Amino acid sequence: MSITIRSLQLPDDYEQLAELLNQVWSEPTTAQSLLEADQKLYEVGHTYMDDNGLLAGYDRERKVAVTAEGEIAGYAWSWRAPWTEPGYLCNTLVVKETYRTQGIGQLLLQHIGQWALQIGASALITEAWDDQPASVRFAHNRGFITERHAFQSMLKLDHTYEVPAMPEMGNLRLLTLADAPSEESELKLYGLYKETLVDIPGFLGEVPVFSEWLKWYLRVDGYAPERVIIAADGDSYIGVTNVLHNQQTNGMYHEYTGVSRAYRGKKVALALKIKAIQLATSQQAAYIRTDNDSTNQPILSINRRLGYVPLRGSFQLLAPLDHVMNRLKPTAHL
Repeated sequence: MSITIRSLQLPDDYEQLAELLNQVWSEPTTAQSLLEADQKLYEVGHTYMDDNGLLAGYDRERKVAVTAEGEIAGYAWSWRAPWTEPGYLCNTLVVKETYRTQGIGQLLLQHIGQWALQIGASALITEAWDDQPASVRFAHNRGFITERHAFQSMLKLDHTYEVPAMPEMGNLRLLTLADAPSEESELKLYGLYKETLVDIPGFLGEVPVFSEWLKWYLRVDGYAPERVIIAADGDSYIGVTNVLHNQQTNGMYHEYTGVSRAYRGKKVALALKIKAIQLATSQQAAYIRTDNDSTNQPILSINRRLGYVPLRGSFQLLAPLDHVMNRLKPTAHL
């Protein structure tokens, strides 16, 4: 088998890339969605070493493994944003099911490792599904260690499901971003995210600046203002859940749920999630899905109470770059 490693050729590769990513992503994507995500990206990378000698700034590297017939058999994407943990590169590496265990993942990781060395990275971070032992073993054998475990949960919204009653919230009220469509509202939400994001177990790096937060945390694929549910105390925003809609599956996804520290333990998150269920049922969605860290017991408890069923989880995997490079033996092209 002849395999060539090359850069992406866009827009021609989007269709095959979406097909490949849909073999591993929990929510399906499309060529159009990938294009729209790319349109948000910086055009030219800019990295530098910070005062502690760690890689900072932003850049990305994307390569595909292609057969002699032009089929994309694998994809590697390594990147960092300005708010990524200093020294780190985030990574996605996918090999098509029919081409696995043939050395393609090794080739792609070697390329990523060399690029990471060139720009001065010190560590790599990635994820693997916990029901794919071969993928986890591939990472462990190349110097990665399991740092965290997150779980998926799904609530199927068929005719048998009864939406729970809303808890008593006192003077607190629920609204959506569509009820208060202004930059002032978005800034208040941004402040809430800045407070709550850093409390997520395993959160690394920094909260991005407002303009980047809008692109990558709020207005993501499937976003609509009427699905950004807000809990307010007077004019203050003290809780939020951003619910995305996937047209391909007619499913909803909790992109984020956060409650201000002073209001935790007061059933705000429960109210937000019930409101999201009401919204989903009114729009005849098939399900709501969410992801939660295994140590986030308060949210996991709420999910169980509402009837969410645990699905497969994912491991967050970390590796010092030198550990990876020491284990990557030179491999001839296939």
